[in-house]
Amino acid sequence: MPDKSAGLRDVIAGSSTICYLDGEQGILRYCGYPIEELAQHSTFEEVAYLLWHGELPAVNQLQPLAGRLASATVPQQVWNAIGDLGPVQVMDALRTGVSALAGHDPDYGDDSPAALLRKSERLTAQTSSIVAGAWRISQGQMPLDPDPELGFAANFLYQLRGERPSEVAARSLDIALILHAEHELNASTFAGRVIAATLTDLHSAITGAIGALKGPLHGGANSAALQMLLQIGDKENAEDAIRQRLARRQLVMGFGHAVYRTADPRAGVLREMSRQLGEDVGDLTLFELSGAIEEIMMREKGLNANVDFYSASVYHNLEIPVDLFTPIFAISRMTGWTAHIIEQVGNNRIIRPRLDYTGAWERDYVPIEKRGLNPA
Repeated sequence: MPDKSAGLRDVIAGSSTICYLDGEQGILRYCGYPIEELAQHSTFEEVAYLLWHGELPAVNQLQPLAGRLASATVPQQVWNAIGDLGPVQVMDALRTGVSALAGHDPDYGDDSPAALLRKSERLTAQTSSIVAGAWRISQGQMPLDPDPELGFAANFLYQLRGERPSEVAARSLDIALILHAEHELNASTFAGRVIAATLTDLHSAITGAIGALKGPLHGGANSAALQMLLQIGDKENAEDAIRQRLARRQLVMGFGHAVYRTADPRAGVLREMSRQLGEDVGDLTLFELSGAIEEIMMREKGLNANVDFYSASVYHNLEIPVDLFTPIFAISRMTGWTAHIIEQVGNNRIIRPRLDYTGAWERDYVPIEKRGLNPA
């Protein structure tokens, strides 16, 4: 048997042109473009095009894509299915909604490269609508269709609140979506590629990826980070609170990473966004508390903040409910998931790793009448 690795940690499981990640140097690039430059200069729609096509779009390519994303809607039958679920988490509503969308997709049954791309565009837009709409349903309100005049990030905030967001809010969310769009072979992307490798349909693979993202060790970390911040309350309480958590061997959510051994490049962008939004709303409490905790964790454990830590205060200052933190992650990551699935199907080989067997070795079978009674 080849060398084994618990959790397949650092095992190369394939090749990809989508994302380059160097955990030792703290480098993240989408199709060769540094994440810092994309966050500063591009829009989420541009990044989506980049991930799907491998190149940044020209003006005559970007505008039609933005129009298609803004015009994709969720069929009423899918809203009915979501409404019938009762009081469930938005991630559960999203998982069900994506599965239900399969049979309503105009390209149902067509898994050609062109059809997969069209499905990817629709599904990205529909995911945003479902997350916002499922939240509104849970609050006793009706879902809203996207506004064709708004960009992707602004549309989500509009569909969530029923009013057009400020430019600062829309751009802040736009950058957050860019930063979360893709991250190589993480748990949910790997789940999606494994499923897609069986040559099943796109919606099935994405449904599995959503299930993986829902876990608190993956997409749920930023909501846990915010809950911790709100519990601590103020930077003056940070030292005692974090020391107590460390003494109890509790996780301090938002620190450390499975890949990065140095600073997460996304965290630096979000740190600055957290400061700017705090100044914009006139309350730097969470930003200052986050900075205090970051300093303590580096001093005590040598751990850097990851993307989840500062995204917590960013979303909070955008007045996004904590229950939507992981679903928003799914909205963004839909572009990365679908890009990987398109790539997997385009050069497919079924993914079949092995396990290191550690159970009992060869045994002789004993008929049931000779096994006696279980003393329990």
